[in-house]
Amino acid sequence: MSRGLRVWQASAGRPGQGDMEKEQETLRAWKERVARELDRVVAFWLEHSHDQEQGGFFTCLGRDGRVYDDLKYVWLQGRQVWMYCRLYRQFERFRRPELLNAAKAGGEFLLHYAQVAPPAKKCAFVLTRDGRPVKVQRTIFSECFYTMAMNELWRVTGDARYQSEAMEMMDQIVSWVREDPSGLGRPQLPGAPASESMAVPMMLLNLVEQLGEADEELAGISAELGDWCAQRILQHVQRGGQAVLENVSEDGEELSGCLGRHQNPGHALEAGWFLLRYAIRRGDAKLRAHVIDKFLLLPFHSGWDPEHGGLFYFQDADGLCPTQLEWAMKLWWPHSEAMIAFLMGYSETGDPALLRIFYQVAEYTFRQFRDPEYGEWFGYLNRDGKVALTIKGGPFKGCFHVPRCLAMCEEMLNDLLSRLAPASALSARPPPAGPARPGAE
Repeated sequence: MSRGLRVWQASAGRPGQGDMEKEQETLRAWKERVARELDRVVAFWLEHSHDQEQGGFFTCLGRDGRVYDDLKYVWLQGRQVWMYCRLYRQFERFRRPELLNAAKAGGEFLLHYAQVAPPAKKCAFVLTRDGRPVKVQRTIFSECFYTMAMNELWRVTGDARYQSEAMEMMDQIVSWVREDPSGLGRPQLPGAPASESMAVPMMLLNLVEQLGEADEELAGISAELGDWCAQRILQHVQRGGQAVLENVSEDGEELSGCLGRHQNPGHALEAGWFLLRYAIRRGDAKLRAHVIDKFLLLPFHSGWDPEHGGLFYFQDADGLCPTQLEWAMKLWWPHSEAMIAFLMGYSETGDPALLRIFYQVAEYTFRQFRDPEYGEWFGYLNRDGKVALTIKGGPFKGCFHVPRCLAMCEEMLNDLLSRLAPASALSARPPPAGPARPGAE
């Protein structure tokens, strides 16, 4: 149990027993609500997204699950394989043959078709239904989710082919990022600033955690890379700690113009819970507090729409009008990441302010994004919360952010309830003779 939660429980004492019981009831209600929603979301993808003929998954799905385009986006293929495997591995009720078989079929589709020109490791961004490359992006993200998919497939099947693919691709990604990016096909143009997007180190930090899970040897080998990623993400805190900027220079300085002022509250929150897990693994309480302050509370308070609720998609650090047309829209994934971040922060600290924000975000998210008729969540709302696009999947939205959020929140709520239950029982006993020492067991 985290020290913060122990202190919070101790401070509640006997007079607060009713409050604690009420809190438990609220947490239990949210756990049941989240679990039911996870079941509905997974059922939507199981029913509508599987390509039984060619393998892999359809992700361009309308509101009712109808396929409106059969193009296959490699990063979404990898995400869905990863998600199915993680559900299969972590939840007894999802340990079902159809989930595992679909994940393996998706993995084999990726093995056969994702890489554009083997043995080169560059993956396509888009494939035709039968696996022919359509488009390549000059980024690392298709390859990152390919790696995550292969590693999870290895964990649930034990097939060494998948882990070999994961490790080879990880080596290539690290080489592109830290040594020679030429393989990405991105020319160094003289007018372009030498900038770093926060997405790159945060994605690598996520991969470090993925590959090192329950593997002490690999975790040790990749520790230096994890430290490097964390430091690169932390340098995106700028302006004396008052802003998290999406792009900075390679040496960690603010850039000029719109690129330098660009903010993405959802991305900062996602990076926040990545960093929070990193800090927890290191046992670094000071870093944990810094992450909660700068990557959770700061982007939430600046990014929450005071008029209509919900998180803005993009912001300008100087309060100027962002250039992106969708800047004021409310998208599914920032709210999913915010739910994870604030529940994780509360779970680790026991700070009720973080729990209140979780409830605030979760209530908005379930009310505005959830589709009670067909299942899954809408992805794109106008500023006032009305549905702008009725699609449930497309080039950027697949079986990932929503089920990952719900699965992680269910696990955290389960853990919280298991920790609070003994404390609730103990609070009914007579108080100890002397004052309780803070943090004492």
